[in-house]
Amino acid sequence: MKHIFWIIGLIALFFIGDRVGGYVLEQIVLKSKFRYSRLYKGEAKADILLVGNSRGLSFYQPYMEEMTGKSTFNVSYSAMPMTLAEVFVNDYFEKYGKPEQMLIDVTICDRDNPQLIAGFNAYSAFSPRVDSIVTATEKTVGYGGKFSHLFRYNGEIFQRSVFYLNKLDNNWLLDREIAQRLKDDLINVDTPSVKLVPRMVESLQRTVQYAESQGVDVKLVVSPYYKPFAEKLTNLDEMIAQVEKATNKKVYDYSRSMERSDDFGDYQHINIKGSRTYISLMQKDGIIPDKNQKIGYSH
Repeated sequence: MKHIFWIIGLIALFFIGDRVGGYVLEQIVLKSKFRYSRLYKGEAKADILLVGNSRGLSFYQPYMEEMTGKSTFNVSYSAMPMTLAEVFVNDYFEKYGKPEQMLIDVTICDRDNPQLIAGFNAYSAFSPRVDSIVTATEKTVGYGGKFSHLFRYNGEIFQRSVFYLNKLDNNWLLDREIAQRLKDDLINVDTPSVKLVPRMVESLQRTVQYAESQGVDVKLVVSPYYKPFAEKLTNLDEMIAQVEKATNKKVYDYSRSMERSDDFGDYQHINIKGSRTYISLMQKDGIIPDKNQKIGYSH
């Protein structure tokens, strides 16, 4: 009988410790200045909502706010799939209402990423949608986080929230020039392509339709690639046409728009210097406003 009491006591101690520890880590996440923490604690309202994968970080917020006079919020993350971005967009609209404009880099439709989705279990306590997509994607992770609250915080996303505990992440972009080694190795890069995942394109379509039904000015773009690399992409134009057909919207193609190598950090990403060039190009084309013009204007 004593053994049973010991076992019950140990189980109770585990659950109490787990819940207390989980609560402490939950509060750390909530106090962070990481973008998703700010989203769920009410500090993300903005004029322009920015959406993408790592290439969405090319919408460099300090420059965009300086050059447009508009506030911004960016839900982009490296290798983010569109289905996860859709969750954050829907949560944003529910919490803050509609932004004036939403800017989406459509290359976010190029992959599914179950591992990344599972990592966002750290935010499942704040969003039923996050909880739902995590559980639907990785049942073990989803149900594991319900059983053990400490388990939710075992991953990259929690670590990122700790890294940004006391500093903003709105300047998250490469701050280096593409290495000469990468330039030289480009000759060995054989027929790269951008292959879209149909389920991600459907998610993009839903997101665009929902935002436009709310009166949001939605713009779709392809951010710049290092031009010699872009010229080797075998299906770039077909990819853009596929998105345009699915969304019934024009995709503004900046993939081959920038010539200078010192504007790039690698083949697929501009650097901080290049972001000003990119934002200026979008402004010139009327994709985003300048300080003296309203969102939605055209030349």
